[in-house]
Amino acid sequence: MFDILYAPWRSEYVTGKKIEGCVFCHAAQHRDKDEELGVLHRGEHSFAIMNRYPYTPGHFMVIPYRHIDNLECLEDEVWMEMSRFTKAGVRLLKEVINAEGVNIGMNLGAAAGAGIAEHIHMHLVPRWQRDTNFITSIGHTRVYSTDFFKIYKKLKERAPEYFG
Repeated sequence: MFDILYAPWRSEYVTGKKIEGCVFCHAAQHRDKDEELGVLHRGEHSFAIMNRYPYTPGHFMVIPYRHIDNLECLEDEVWMEMSRFTKAGVRLLKEVINAEGVNIGMNLGAAAGAGIAEHIHMHLVPRWQRDTNFITSIGHTRVYSTDFFKIYKKLKERAPEYFG
């Protein structure tokens, strides 16, 4: 007998229109679709966007507009803005959705585990005590305690206070 886990939000991924090319460049170029794409904030050199398939609710990324796959060639002013957004994002996650901790990281290259290796991006993953269990470790399945769009709207509403 099987238990059923419903994940209706994944139906868009399976049946929806596929984006040609880099999904991050697509988001960077379509400012008119920020809500649809989950963009939290845009700066001069980079932007913050929700991860559509988050590790935990509230997981988002900071991404340079420039399509680049190696951090060592990124301009200093872009890196500095991404760093400021990362710092602001940690505060946003802790104060708005009460994250008890935040994992921050970049997987640089496919060998390092990057799902989208051709365009660097910084992950901010909110964490809570006891937020993982056997189903993530053994079943390779994640269970979310809240709706993606509810979290997005909550973070988006408060983002200007944090990102400036």
